[in-house]
Amino acid sequence: MSGINEFVLIVGMMLVTFGVRYPVLALVGKIELPRPLFRALKYVPGAVLTAIIVPAVVIQDGEYALTPENAYIIGAIVAVIVAWRTKSLLWTILIGMAVFLIWRGLVG
Repeated sequence: MSGINEFVLIVGMMLVTFGVRYPVLALVGKIELPRPLFRALKYVPGAVLTAIIVPAVVIQDGEYALTPENAYIIGAIVAVIVAWRTKSLLWTILIGMAVFLIWRGLVG
């Protein structure tokens, strides 16, 4: 019975998500939106990603951990620098993760 409940829950979440998003997407193709709105929408992915990542990096065990012992902060700082300098997603991920794992191994 649990499997059926989970399936119904997933389908329900899919329908709600689709129902909320589709009308907006359908309207965007039919009406002309102001150019400043399109410029502003370019910043949405970065803002959402930042809102997800920053709390995970700076909060450890329910408290702010703004110390050099926090490997997440060190890895994130290095990843930001690598992204800024190389503009390469692959190098950003590889070097950021490597620094995080090495730092965690040294400190932890």
